[in-house]
Formats: sequence, C-alpha cells, structure tokens
Amino acid sequence: MTEHRSTTFEADTEARLLAAALEARKRAYAPYSQFQVGAALLDDQGRIHAGCNVENAAYPQGTCAEAGALAAMVLAGGRRLQAVLVVGAGAEPCTPCGGCRQKLREFGDDALPVLVADPSGLRARFTLGQLLPASFGPDHLTGPAR
Repeated sequence: MTEHRSTTFEADTEARLLAAALEARKRAYAPYSQFQVGAALLDDQGRIHAGCNVENAAYPQGTCAEAGALAAMVLAGGRRLQAVLVVGAGAEPCTPCGGCRQKLREFGDDALPVLVADPSGLRARFTLGQLLPASFGPDHLTGPAR
C-alpha cells in the first residue's frame, strides 16, 4: 500500500466505507470501458453516501462515482466531507479524476482523507491537498472582495 501523509480514522469506519464503495462498484454501468468504479463518502454527521460510475455512449456525458456519491450526500442534507474512499481495479491505484478532485474540494479542505482501494482492499492514502494542491474553493469566494 502506498502511504502518503497520515490519515487516520477508526478501522470500523474505514471498513464501512470500503464495503459501501465495493457494493456501489458492483452496480456501476460501464458497458464501454468495463472500468467499474465505486465511491463512498463520510459526511460530518457520520453518514456514508455511495455512488458508482455511469457511462454514456457519448463519452463526455458519463458520471463519475464520486459525483454520484456527492449528489446522494447533498440530497440527504450533507454539506461537509470527513473522508472519501474510491474503489477501482487496475495496476495503478484509482484516484479521483481532476474534475472529481475539484468537486470534492467544494465540500472538503486540504486535510480531507482520500483513500484508494481495489477489490482486494486499501492501496493508498492521500489528502485532498496532496491530490489537488493550491486549490480554489468556496473560501475564495467569501469576504469583502466579492
């Protein structure tokens, strides 16, 4: 497992996130790439929200697993992320794409733990700040300069 800056939470929470992301991955709609991805998010109320990738014949119209999980969190009233776990298969760990990193930034800060797994288990730990350094976020739009 690739270890990047320390991110810690209870083993039970990590296991619950992994189980939710694995289950979501099973439901992915990926008939073109066959690359199924599942994501699970932990909100500030301790709830887990999951999503899967949904492809479309017009490729740019597909939806990433993280975007689906974020939509589920917002629908449930969540507004702040505590952790993210993404599951995909492949030789390299499946980290969130650039667009999803920015979407995650809307609801999390640089310290947000982003865990990456494959079907056999956890492969890497990052922070959002490591994946999206010097990011632009909601805090840039507050204050007197608006």
